[in-house]
Amino acid sequence: MDADNGAQRRALRPSQRRLDVDSNVELPPRLVHLRRLPWLECYLQQLRTEAKSTNTTKTYMAAIHPLVETPLPGETLLEDSSALSVEALAARIEPLNGRLDRWVHSLSDLKPSSFNTRLAAARHLLGWLGHRWPEHLVRARTGRKLPRTLTRRELSNVLEAARWNEDPLCRVVVTLMLDTGLRVSELCDLDLDSVDMEDRSAMVRSGKGNKDRIVLFTDRTQQELMLWLEQRAVRTEDVGGALLVSQRGQRLLPRGVQRMMEDLADAAGLPRGRLTPHVLRHNFATGLLERGADLVSIQRLLGHASIATTRVYLEIGDQTLREVYHRAQAARDTMPNLPDEARLEETTPATSSVGLHVDGA
Repeated sequence: MDADNGAQRRALRPSQRRLDVDSNVELPPRLVHLRRLPWLECYLQQLRTEAKSTNTTKTYMAAIHPLVETPLPGETLLEDSSALSVEALAARIEPLNGRLDRWVHSLSDLKPSSFNTRLAAARHLLGWLGHRWPEHLVRARTGRKLPRTLTRRELSNVLEAARWNEDPLCRVVVTLMLDTGLRVSELCDLDLDSVDMEDRSAMVRSGKGNKDRIVLFTDRTQQELMLWLEQRAVRTEDVGGALLVSQRGQRLLPRGVQRMMEDLADAAGLPRGRLTPHVLRHNFATGLLERGADLVSIQRLLGHASIATTRVYLEIGDQTLREVYHRAQAARDTMPNLPDEARLEETTPATSSVGLHVDGA
């Protein structure tokens, strides 16, 4: 009899059993005093406490509201999901009552990365409410993608297009991004007092993960910034505030930079998706790596929390590989005639003795 009771208790542990319709959900002690308050403001306060960025908060909200509003069979649609109390929300999205599963099934057409982003948002909300995430709901597998970068010719065309663009802001934006590796949001958030022209550095405040860091730039960027400051004075009389301003004198926004990249791509003869702010950031990182910078330094300059994120730049893309191969082959063709014993039959480029010699040089 005792053995049967023990087996029953194991079978009914919280991670496996389904709640009865009338079961009450027990909140964690930290939420008991908030149980009758509207959940949305309480949860937003939690995100602020964790220093989640504005973009992360928007992403979480875009995922969470559809989850909360997902109806179970026989239920009517919620008129205002934000009006639920913390206690009512915890009962509504109890992970084993079927609502979470129905919501996850509705995401089946999303790309793996988008699917995982929504799962992360739901998991965070459930964790805040004291729920355990079901073991059967797992992240989608994503293929490992190499960073997209511009070839030297493409980059040259972009720089030339920026040089002749009628908006002087274009030149300084492209130069800054290529010279510092800033994220587009960090670029737009730069203030005048964040830039040290003499030291040729800039302080990124409250970057991704709410972290501050120093980025460095070169003489080229310093000269572009000096020219830009003259143009900025024409656009706004504000001696402080945003470093980069639009023609209306307002702070440059990420969407404005994205439109700028689309126009530059057209002028440079590139597909629009080929040129983005993040592609320029990738070019900055791969350029440093190719010139011998160590991975830890690149990690700090990029503001990566984990070096595992930076390590992806060690993977060489097909286009870069082709360029290296053709340069090596061209160098071999210009070498003086080699003795017959050096002319070995080459089965693949990787096993070429001449190619190895050139690479070693």
